[in-house]
Amino acid sequence: MFDTTRTTGRLPGAIVGLVATGAALATAEVVGALTGRPASTPLLAVGDAVVDLTPQPVKQFAVDTFGTADKIALFVGMGVILAAAAALLGAAAARRRWIGFAGIAVFGAVGLAAALTRTGSGALDTLPTLTGALACGGVLVWLLGAASRPVPPEPDEPRPDTDGTRPGPEGPRGFDRRRFTLLAGAAAVASAGAGTAARMLVSSNTGAGLAREDVTLPRPAFPASPVPDGADLEIDGLAPFLTPNDDFYRIDTALSVPRVDASTWSLRIHGLGARERVYTFADLLARDDLTERDITLTCVSNPIGGEYVGNARWIGVPLATLLEEAGVRPPADGGPADQLVSRSEDGMTIGTPVADVMDGRDALIAVGMNGRPLPYDHGFPARMVVPGLYGYVSACKWIVDIELTTFDAFDAYWVPRGWSARGPIKTQSRIDTPRERATVSAGTVMLAGVAWAQHTGIDRVEVRVDGGEWRTATLAEEDTADTWRQWMHEWDAEPGEHRISVRATDRDGETQTSERAAVAPDGATGHHTIEVTVT
Repeated sequence: MFDTTRTTGRLPGAIVGLVATGAALATAEVVGALTGRPASTPLLAVGDAVVDLTPQPVKQFAVDTFGTADKIALFVGMGVILAAAAALLGAAAARRRWIGFAGIAVFGAVGLAAALTRTGSGALDTLPTLTGALACGGVLVWLLGAASRPVPPEPDEPRPDTDGTRPGPEGPRGFDRRRFTLLAGAAAVASAGAGTAARMLVSSNTGAGLAREDVTLPRPAFPASPVPDGADLEIDGLAPFLTPNDDFYRIDTALSVPRVDASTWSLRIHGLGARERVYTFADLLARDDLTERDITLTCVSNPIGGEYVGNARWIGVPLATLLEEAGVRPPADGGPADQLVSRSEDGMTIGTPVADVMDGRDALIAVGMNGRPLPYDHGFPARMVVPGLYGYVSACKWIVDIELTTFDAFDAYWVPRGWSARGPIKTQSRIDTPRERATVSAGTVMLAGVAWAQHTGIDRVEVRVDGGEWRTATLAEEDTADTWRQWMHEWDAEPGEHRISVRATDRDGETQTSERAAVAPDGATGHHTIEVTVT
């Protein structure tokens, strides 16, 4: 008789590893959605940990290479690595089952560590990973059994005669491939369906009694002035003066956009030299100082000529007023705090100079963007907006807490990662049309773009072709010093290859430098220059 011990081939084992891993991730997604802990699922928790631990140069490379798709690129990379590991472990487990279980234990430990080190984590945050690991083990055992076959006999065991004169014992047979394929396929489809349904549930469920779609913004007590005639030149290829919400850049570390219940949301102000105050969303909407302002925001990661800048009409409550109600005084008036640390729902911390938000500029706790409640991607129900500062020190989304402290006492999230503690905007300009490497016809060519120096204002834009003299461009009408300004220049283009550069001068008389500098630690410098072909 043959040994009844059974084994599995490496290829079916690799398939089992992939399917079991898919079942683990799907189960974790379902449990995360049902427990209200979607951010604690292994993919998101580990992804967040990767973001936090990634060195600044690598992060900047990701932003430069993938732009606003950097999070998608991260998930794709994680997926490729996870799939390769799952296939290898499955193939190894086909011969030695304990390897598969050891791999599940290791990946489970990583998922648990990532989930439990998130801000505000608790026991419930372990459930997605634990149930996912159990599902992975169960599917692994089940499908490996379906893909197993008898082990061939040892060489010294009797074998069946081959001359047909005497029947021998039944030899080893392969496993039922059709049955295995059906089972593995069914498990994969079920996992994909469950995982997709869980993500749809999370994305459609605010967990809220008051979702963005249910909010109607009141009319601001202090509306913004109408955009002046001539502020938008309406030239093809030129960015519109007001950036539509769907087109507004998004650069942050949140792999899963927080869905905050506006009916239970609150903003706490406390800390050094402050009397603790708490404001609800209803409190903010009911205030008689609700203010509307046009403000351009810029990301410190914006390269020269980059698109991580946008202009919107924001509605919110003046931040300085809220601070004054808490008894906060600016450092110049003897206030003990020089840093305002804002905290997001997802644990992000952003440090802002107290002096800058209390110097009279239109710093807001914003609740609306371009006439609508804030989009989820941009901070619903409330966020900070401060003109004149890069977003990494001012634009806290999903804000829930403001603590008054000092720069000496606390480093916000980005500072230990190589960025400056303070981030004033640098004067910049950009060519929007024609685009880099464009081909245009000889004759009059319209050059156009935008320039910005928030809270200072743009006074002049100049254009230079092929290293010649700087020529003054025509500026669009100015809305406010806190918004970007469009410009245009008619160029008499002659056939050939040409280089076009632009520079801006702000209201303080400072002309942007031609010296090239990287975005870290406090914003890029240099002239935006493009090459075009004239035919």
